[in-house]
Amino acid sequence: MVTADEFEIEELTKKLENLLIETQSSWLKSHFSLVYRSIFSRNSFKDLEKFCNDIVAKYPNLIFDAEDFTSLQESALVSLLKRDDLQLEEVIIWEYIIKWGIAQNSTLPVDLKEWNKGNFTTLKTTLQQCLPLIRYFHIPGIDFLKKIKPYKKILDKQLWEDLTQYFIAPDQPVESIILPPRTSFVQELPTRTTEPISTIITYEHVAEISSWIDRKSSTYSLTNTPYEFQLILRGSVNGFAPQTFWDTCHGHASTVVIIKVKGTEEILGSYNPLIWDSNIAGYNHRWDNTNDSFIFSLKNGNIQNSILSRVKIPTNAILNICKSSQRICGPYFGHGLYMYSPSSNFTLDNNCLCNNDVGHFYERPLRTITDGFSIVDYEVFKVIKKTN
Repeated sequence: MVTADEFEIEELTKKLENLLIETQSSWLKSHFSLVYRSIFSRNSFKDLEKFCNDIVAKYPNLIFDAEDFTSLQESALVSLLKRDDLQLEEVIIWEYIIKWGIAQNSTLPVDLKEWNKGNFTTLKTTLQQCLPLIRYFHIPGIDFLKKIKPYKKILDKQLWEDLTQYFIAPDQPVESIILPPRTSFVQELPTRTTEPISTIITYEHVAEISSWIDRKSSTYSLTNTPYEFQLILRGSVNGFAPQTFWDTCHGHASTVVIIKVKGTEEILGSYNPLIWDSNIAGYNHRWDNTNDSFIFSLKNGNIQNSILSRVKIPTNAILNICKSSQRICGPYFGHGLYMYSPSSNFTLDNNCLCNNDVGHFYERPLRTITDGFSIVDYEVFKVIKKTN
């Protein structure tokens, strides 16, 4: 499609653009960041641009939480900020904009206390297209003081005076334009695609995992997948503390854990047919026995093939963690895949691990290296049999 556009074959470009939207929505989602920045590198894919913007408005973390967010084109960022239906709190949008602006200027001091007038001018210049699009007057007062005030020098003097007055006397008129608040999402995603169930995996991945659950030799088609994946936890929404996993997943059986590894394109995961139990007292964990659990690595981007590793020693399939250790220990699938964080945040250290060398409880390793890793996000789904 890009090649056709480069050769200015307008009709072919349009047909390929429509074909991509109509038939490859799952692929678009799994390669969203790449697609998004590609369409904004040229000005020819208006339908695809609208299609992607409609998705980002409802699922902004697809872009804002992407590892390469700070390399997003300014035009793409401005396009998002103009949306009335962008589903993020305004103060969060502000924080992302500041993050993006600082990243464009590598010489800015890390510590804001060390900034001089020139540093603030640099940031203000970088964000000159973005700053007018922030809905300042709809940011709560406490957030205004904590998040906006430290950067008051990048705002126009009149705007700052109006904001200060507004929070003291909101009924008094101001000179600055007050943009309307962003609306709660009321429109649905384009009818040409199904609403994403995940920010990490696609419906093709769901079909593949479902086939493994049923021990099928071939993968289910998208129309014949017998299970629904019901989201019960997402780290970027519910938090990355190990304790959150145990509090949320306690009592749930037939669950799939999906992990996006930081710094790579790896998507790792696991299936537990048993109930997660967070009520183990004392200091001794409990191994639970099953023949049906498995761990896996999913094909994604440059990773061409998925890896399935079924439990080999059923008595050491699943480890339920005692209460005293749930602050640092997440789900454990033997030593084949487990989530562990001494800092109580899976994104802050590199202690999640796939280590099949210590106790061969699962058939094969998921990674060629045994180093620990951090995560970008993770999700837990309850697997539910479809009734129709």
